[in-house]
Amino acid sequence: MKITVVGAGYVGLSNAVLLARYHDVTLLEIDPAKVEAINVRRSPIVDEELGKSLAHDDLRLNATTDSKVAYDGAELVIVATPTDYDAAASYFDTSTVERVIDEVLLAYPAVPVAIKSTIPVGFVARVRAEHPGATVFFSPEFLREGSALFDNLHPARIVVGERGEAGRAFALMMAEAALDEDVPILLTGDTEAEAIKLFANTYLALRVAFFNELDTYAAIRGLDTAEIIDGVCLDPRIGQHYNNPSFGYGGYCLPKDTRQLLANYQDVPQNLITAVVDANRTRKDFIAEDILRRNPHVVGIYRLVMKAGSDNFRHSSIQGVMKRIKAKGVEVIVYEPTLDAPDFFRSEVVNDLATFKARADVIVANRVTEDLAEVAGKVYTRDQSGDG
Repeated sequence: MKITVVGAGYVGLSNAVLLARYHDVTLLEIDPAKVEAINVRRSPIVDEELGKSLAHDDLRLNATTDSKVAYDGAELVIVATPTDYDAAASYFDTSTVERVIDEVLLAYPAVPVAIKSTIPVGFVARVRAEHPGATVFFSPEFLREGSALFDNLHPARIVVGERGEAGRAFALMMAEAALDEDVPILLTGDTEAEAIKLFANTYLALRVAFFNELDTYAAIRGLDTAEIIDGVCLDPRIGQHYNNPSFGYGGYCLPKDTRQLLANYQDVPQNLITAVVDANRTRKDFIAEDILRRNPHVVGIYRLVMKAGSDNFRHSSIQGVMKRIKAKGVEVIVYEPTLDAPDFFRSEVVNDLATFKARADVIVANRVTEDLAEVAGKVYTRDQSGDG
């Protein structure tokens, strides 16, 4: 099958690489640097499995910036363009997804379009009404940054918001490309699939928020966070996973998905979803205040990335902490080796780790590494070295 994937972020690229093991895949991307990297079989994002597969596997994959080349002869188009949350409109900005759908269906009205971008509840129903007779459906992704291809090769489930033949064929294609056998497949209505994505990510955010608030309580009361977490999580109904305190949930998905779900709750009674969104803000307030209680002259931010094994620092929780500290007039310096710039939001970037460690009075690290062992007394973290 000839497949076109639009968008070379971690969702689009991992899906393209997954399917290019069995199909002819063209990856359409607006960034020429990403296209060049992919065509020389180098991953433009940090993902160990993706890098290995691009370098060593025999993939039927080509990247281009030319939409005419990408769509010509396509039998399936997969949309994986970004949908950032627009706080002013209280809604996802789905304009990139809509442009792709309009462009594809105008030229090739019979080509099925599968949406992998995260979208608000009701989006597909609206698109189908605007394009009568077109085959457009949503299949949510449940991928972790830094492990996107691995998660596609070993999916926990495959959900497709289309109960007909097109949905069944897409689900089977994804299952056949996976390495695991008997992957659960769920064919649902379009709005149900959209809701599954938002509720799944909001539950994950809820779990992060819960253990963060447990840690806040322990910190203020002078208790041992790790001991409390161990005792709580030995209950098999809770489990020893996704329980390591942090500065808040961040990244591409959880902040925007929780707020989008909250927006979808308009006129629907709820308390919990609001609390999940508010808890993230409260946690960052506490972390910043706790750091400032140490009366630092210079605060060093060790890594902007959301987590180990990722190069993404868009919406990372540590940025919210950083902004709160700067608002109090405290000097902030940043160590982030993936950032090629002299400053970050008007904070100096110090590329030399030794200089960074020497200049900072307090070093703020969401996750601790061996790089900070010799200055452990300066390090501020809530990392309990658990899972997650």
